[in-house]
Amino acid sequence: MKPIILCIDDEKTILNSLKAQLKTALGDSFRFELAESAYEALELIDELVKEGEVIVLIISDWLMPGMKGDELLTSLHGKFPGIIKILLTGQADKDAVENLYTNAKLYRCLTKPWSEQDLINCIQSAIDCKSSAKQEK
Repeated sequence: MKPIILCIDDEKTILNSLKAQLKTALGDSFRFELAESAYEALELIDELVKEGEVIVLIISDWLMPGMKGDELLTSLHGKFPGIIKILLTGQADKDAVENLYTNAKLYRCLTKPWSEQDLINCIQSAIDCKSSAKQEK
């Protein structure tokens, strides 16, 4: 079973671009899952958890119909505090982002359009930090 990176955005072109960049940079080390809304992501996460899968990282947009990314990530942090959370947005409210750092242990907020290298460096750094923390325990 490969660890999962979940990408959430209401724009399919962004999801496809993210997945392509992540696959190119990270290869077959991870499984990549996509969701086009917060609600779809919640259903997918429930399904994956029931199957015993491990989600290591979530990359979420902020402005999505129905439920915004800050609400989603805060909610998920309550259930799954160990999942790394990255917000990728072009329109996030400053207060919402600050609340995410405080209430959901947001790892980083990156702005759209993003630099592929910054995104990959951020993900590698987050995963390395998590691996180091596990080894120290």
